Amino acid sequence: MSADTAAAGPETRRFEAEVSRLLEIVTHSLYSNRDIFLRELVANAADACEKRRYLAVADAALAPPEGFAVTLSLLPKGRQLVIADNGVGMSREELIANLGTIAASGTQRFLQALKDQAKDGGKPDLTQIGQFGVGFYSAFMVADEVTVETRRAGSEEGWSWRSKGGESYELEPLDPAPPEAGTRVILTLKADAADYLDKDRLERLVKSWCDHLSVPIRLEGGATLNQASALWTRPKAEITAEQYEHFYRDVAQAFDKPWRTLHFKAEGAIEYTALLFIPSERPFALFHPDRRADLRLHVKRVFISAEVKELLPSWLRFLKGVIDSEDLPLNVSRELLQANPLLAKIRAGLVKRVVADLQKAAKDDAEGYATFWENFGAVVKEGLYEDAANREALLGLARFRSSQVEGWTSLKDYIGRMKPGQAAIYTAAGESAERLARSPQLEGFRARGLEVLYLTDPVDEFWVPSVVKFEDKPFRSVTRGASDLEAFPLPDDKAPPPAGEIGGLVALLKLTLGQAVKDVRSSERLADSAVCLVAGEGDLDLHMERLLKAHGQVEQASARVLELNPRHALVQALAKRLKDKGGGPELEDAAWLLLDQARLVEGEPPADPAAFAARLQRVMERGL
Repeated sequence: MSADTAAAGPETRRFEAEVSRLLEIVTHSLYSNRDIFLRELVANAADACEKRRYLAVADAALAPPEGFAVTLSLLPKGRQLVIADNGVGMSREELIANLGTIAASGTQRFLQALKDQAKDGGKPDLTQIGQFGVGFYSAFMVADEVTVETRRAGSEEGWSWRSKGGESYELEPLDPAPPEAGTRVILTLKADAADYLDKDRLERLVKSWCDHLSVPIRLEGGATLNQASALWTRPKAEITAEQYEHFYRDVAQAFDKPWRTLHFKAEGAIEYTALLFIPSERPFALFHPDRRADLRLHVKRVFISAEVKELLPSWLRFLKGVIDSEDLPLNVSRELLQANPLLAKIRAGLVKRVVADLQKAAKDDAEGYATFWENFGAVVKEGLYEDAANREALLGLARFRSSQVEGWTSLKDYIGRMKPGQAAIYTAAGESAERLARSPQLEGFRARGLEVLYLTDPVDEFWVPSVVKFEDKPFRSVTRGASDLEAFPLPDDKAPPPAGEIGGLVALLKLTLGQAVKDVRSSERLADSAVCLVAGEGDLDLHMERLLKAHGQVEQASARVLELNPRHALVQALAKRLKDKGGGPELEDAAWLLLDQARLVEGEPPADPAAFAARLQRVMERGL
């Protein structure tokens, strides 16, 4: 480093607007959230050590001479707390990217989450700050000023970053550079945060939050405060539920409790240890377009990557945890990982274990499994069309809302309730179970005691055509094709009076509506409503077409079949009017109004709103 560079003085740079807003929020946060700053800074320091450990696999010169550690120093006179590590360190560019801009921080996502909480009437939950990669900024909850002194491993230059949490920060070279690579975060504590310099309190916080970290955490001149061994390498009998919980919250960057914990060691042809967690709450980015699983891969305790797509199928992306392999080479690259056959074996073993655990949970903890399915069922069902090898097991795990029972039901239980002679599993796809329950297409099924499963996730439209059947019972949509209800007579107490002849009305509607409908026919599907729309046997289901249209995949809705309830008073009156007086403008208006009524019930607007209003007005005028 030249003398001119050192003499130039600190460079003042402005935070991005979103970072300034974040700093304002955390600086004025509730005191009950304050302890999280230590968790976030120590976890960052431990991560930096793991990154340097990985680099040292390829270049032994990058390894620290005395092993990795995070050291806490208490400086009461200056009211300072120092968190130091001998990890990978940062260059000038990395300081700017990680601490001064939004590009690598996730600040926008965090602020949006706070907005969403406020929208629901809640208070900002700053305990989630680490989930968005912005945990460093929690330091400003307790500090008037934060200084970061760092030197990147393999570099001779040292840099200082300093901010008081306002709109800017100072950046300058350190001369002389620190003798060892790593980072020191120096907190000049606020007057009302001086109790964090209490040694006993600090020890309790470290043991509570960071005991699971594999890097030793020490007080300067004192003992190691944590167990300093990778949690997954310890015997299960020696690990408490609290330790599992803290590890889960750290590795998953989550703040709920895990619903299920799977900790096992696979031995034999391939050896690996797995510590997996199923969250009790839905993670923030579960439906991110990348659909990326979030497991940390270690090789012989050395962290390799948290972005190994080959470790898990995307339908298990809600899993969090660690996989530690004994068989993969330490210097494995991401390119080699993608083609490594050992990963395929690990993946198959993980899926088998998780599926078995879910089967056990479904049997032993019905209430907990129902909550799990509420949170993650839509993701698990992706496996029904993506993972043929596990399809049968997943069908057994699948749960559905139903027209006949409260809560969730399985396909096996549905089949156990099927009517004698019922050959198919009846389904209806829509936006919600509540809306489907009011659908006219279900009336005839409900009147006959035939159960219909509600398919309310977009993914349902994709897996059903792939799966086709369960236990030799085909899936059949109640909104497509013929209803097959003639084989199931109505109970005596629900049987309506015989219907009058409506053949003439059907012919008139076909003639009047023309290409606007695919067909017009009498229906057994309806019980209370006058009309409904259904898809032809080979056409897209109604809900599927709406989804595709919403995403620009379908430009114009296709013509549908209009079904008439031959026993409905309106249909009977129209048929009688036609028989007695013949056709005319009144029946033409009625024909189009019936079609628009069927569209409205499906949640679709009339094809021509102005014409619909004019016809409705004429009908009302005639009736007055």
